[in-house]
Amino acid sequence: MTRDELFENIKRKKSFLCVGLDTDVRKIPQFLLDEDDPIFAFNKRIIDATAHLCVAYKPNLAFYESMGSFGLQAFEKTVAYIQSEYPDQFIIADAKRGDIGNTSDMYARSFFEHLKVDALTVAPYMGSDSVLPFLKYAGRWVILLALTSNAGAVDFQMLPVDGGEEALFERVLRTSTEWGNSDQLMYVVGATKADMLERVRAIVPDAFLLVPGVGSQNGSLEDVARFGLNSQCGLLVNASRSIIYADNTEAFANAAAAEAEALRRQMAEILIKNKLIEA
Repeated sequence: MTRDELFENIKRKKSFLCVGLDTDVRKIPQFLLDEDDPIFAFNKRIIDATAHLCVAYKPNLAFYESMGSFGLQAFEKTVAYIQSEYPDQFIIADAKRGDIGNTSDMYARSFFEHLKVDALTVAPYMGSDSVLPFLKYAGRWVILLALTSNAGAVDFQMLPVDGGEEALFERVLRTSTEWGNSDQLMYVVGATKADMLERVRAIVPDAFLLVPGVGSQNGSLEDVARFGLNSQCGLLVNASRSIIYADNTEAFANAAAAEAEALRRQMAEILIKNKLIEA
């Protein structure tokens, strides 16, 4: 999916919502445990209930790996289901890969050749040779961790570089623009760091940003939009727990849809206010 195609989906659905499929078998409704594959059964109902309200899904691989091969099969079935039933959805594998070149080659082959996801989150700490293998795939996206929403982000990401005013996250952003462009690279910027988005946009004005932290982490959608919007929206705002665990009864999918619709309405108002779509 190209950047223009993603923006067209945003305009059509009046939404820049990404639903995070952080599916924990210990948190899903108990009645689903009677299914042959409870994880996939849960995901399928969430997807069917929310696909018209969002433009992307982001399954977090750790939740599936925690169940071994059974969980990985559920992950693959989830990706395949979205691809077959909702081909307009942008699929992000949240795996935070990043290793030496030949290892990254294998990770890239796994996600872009086997699973054929649209995008993969990648940790840039090991530098260019750990990222470039992912950028060899035309039409696929690398989403680099830039400024994350967790408390420990200050341990490294905000450290000044070379004794100057530039922080390490800004050096990561600036250096990465030498590896690829805004048709290949997106960046993770946490909603709880919304006030830093101006500094992010000063370096990557045209790139799409994947923004977690709205919902359960209490990030402000309005602040994210104020500082992060660009002429093609440029935002994929992720909400996971606040949507998928909105209810724990047989009505869980309807509750998820209601939470997603509440966010979508706010997003539509933001897009209209900023003249990116018509009312």
